[in-house]
Amino acid sequence: MTEILEAMTAATVDGRWTAIVDGSYCYQHDPARADERRRNASRAARSKPSRELTGIKQRLSDLADDVLAGRQEKGVAAVASQVLNVYLRAASVELKAREQLELIERLEAIKEGLEQPKGERRYGA
Repeated sequence: MTEILEAMTAATVDGRWTAIVDGSYCYQHDPARADERRRNASRAARSKPSRELTGIKQRLSDLADDVLAGRQEKGVAAVASQVLNVYLRAASVELKAREQLELIERLEAIKEGLEQPKGERRYGA
């Protein structure tokens, strides 16, 4: 596997696939970096709803501006805003579910840490 990753590293021009760690693993496959990758993925997942909500807010604002300027019929705008509000509600439910799952994972990790015998606990890890 190292040979393949080294070939990929050599094949890249902009260095996106670099990082053979200690000659054994790349960043994506290094077991020691599993927690870091998980945290990074979690952050990325949390940022998506924020971008979605910002986009929908902008669309609603544009729709209101179009109605006020006479560029859009009120009936069409009302239906479009209802659809966008349903979408906002679905995004909100998805975000809450994701937050609950994350909290459950964190609580389980804390519980596992508390259940370890006193001599085996690793603080700050």
